Amino acid sequence: MAADRDPEPEPEPVAEASTFAELGICRELVDACDAMGWKEPTKIQAGAIPHALQGRDLIGLGQTGSGKTGAFALPIIQALLEHRRPFFACVMSPTRELAIQIAEQFEALGSAIGLVCSVLVGGVDRMQQVLSIAKRPHIVVGTPGRLLDHLKDTKGFSLNKVKYLVLDEADKLLNLEFKESLDDILKAIPKERRTYLFSATMTKKVAKLQRACLRNPAKVEVSSKYSTVDTLKQEWYFVPAAYKDCYLVHALNELPGSMIMIFVRTCESTRLLALTLRNLGFKALSISGQMSQDKRLGALNKFKAKDFNILICTDVASRGLDIQGVDAVINYDIPMNSKDYIHRVGRTARAGKSGYAVSLVNQYETEWFKMIEALLGKKIGDPRKVDADEIMILREHISDSRRIALTKLKEDGGSKKRRRKGNDDDDDEEQAPRGHRKPESFKKSSGRR
Repeated sequence: MAADRDPEPEPEPVAEASTFAELGICRELVDACDAMGWKEPTKIQAGAIPHALQGRDLIGLGQTGSGKTGAFALPIIQALLEHRRPFFACVMSPTRELAIQIAEQFEALGSAIGLVCSVLVGGVDRMQQVLSIAKRPHIVVGTPGRLLDHLKDTKGFSLNKVKYLVLDEADKLLNLEFKESLDDILKAIPKERRTYLFSATMTKKVAKLQRACLRNPAKVEVSSKYSTVDTLKQEWYFVPAAYKDCYLVHALNELPGSMIMIFVRTCESTRLLALTLRNLGFKALSISGQMSQDKRLGALNKFKAKDFNILICTDVASRGLDIQGVDAVINYDIPMNSKDYIHRVGRTARAGKSGYAVSLVNQYETEWFKMIEALLGKKIGDPRKVDADEIMILREHISDSRRIALTKLKEDGGSKKRRRKGNDDDDDEEQAPRGHRKPESFKKSSGRR
């Protein structure tokens, strides 16, 4: 069977369609799309849905925010209408938040037909998930580790009748970190099935695609392999490592009132930077893999509700999340994996809207930044000029704020003690450590210069 597979299929032409009905979507689902505000298909949906309805496997490459979830959810639900049965499809994603978001879209599209979806992710009580499985859902969405746990340990749970397998953010799911879990799950799923691989980026390694068991797949590509949308404005500063916080505050002061996501490299940095910025008067909170699932979702919901306008996160939040209204992305730390840059900046300029991304590149990160430009096939431009004296004015206040934040983290016993106690990131909002005075706010209200 492997010999029949095309390891590197050529992209298929994208269909021209102004409505979902023209793609072959049934009336019930067209109405569901209307209810969700989907008036016309995106390019990835127009390209993928006709092939999916013909029963072909899919490789879908599209920029972040291009509507990939709808491209695989609609054909699966339409097939479910014709052959209604439990455990009809299994969708895997690399992150918990993305899995929850995918399930929400399935449930919204299938609400009128009684679609039942189960989410199996870490950080959530397993007994609740066992009860969810007992309801015999039509769609199972999960992360590889927790999904495999239930396959091994939950009595009566099996995917041996699954008709559709979806690997979302497939490039990351096919990486070595998920290899063992993914291989075990694939052994538990029938080989006779439809398989969809969707991502903003995709490697071409034959072994990875063959392991996913694609057969004569249709490859749908609506952008160059590695690209960002045209509506995204990208800039960068060259900053001394010792003064990166000063440049960050400068960048934030040029974006008053904006919804901003700041990406850092480590979980510890999210907490420290959030406390530092709050001490300076900014409404910032953090999200990282060290937080429990409830607290991560709580932080995301507070950001979406605009209770806080700055979300500091690691790359756990950069893949697939659809957070409406993000005006800007700031790369505080330059990612070592160039493809992560694409996923990060894809949090803004979504669905045709404009957006802004700025990177703070220090002297140790220039090679990583050049690798990003090489991946994109273009220069991001010359570094922005800034008055060094203006930056130095910020230094003392920011240094005080960082010192207070470090003291607070020390008093909390660090991130390990915090995880044991289950403290939330908001437990210490607007609070300075005992015996310390918070520095005056250094948040400005001026517009961008």
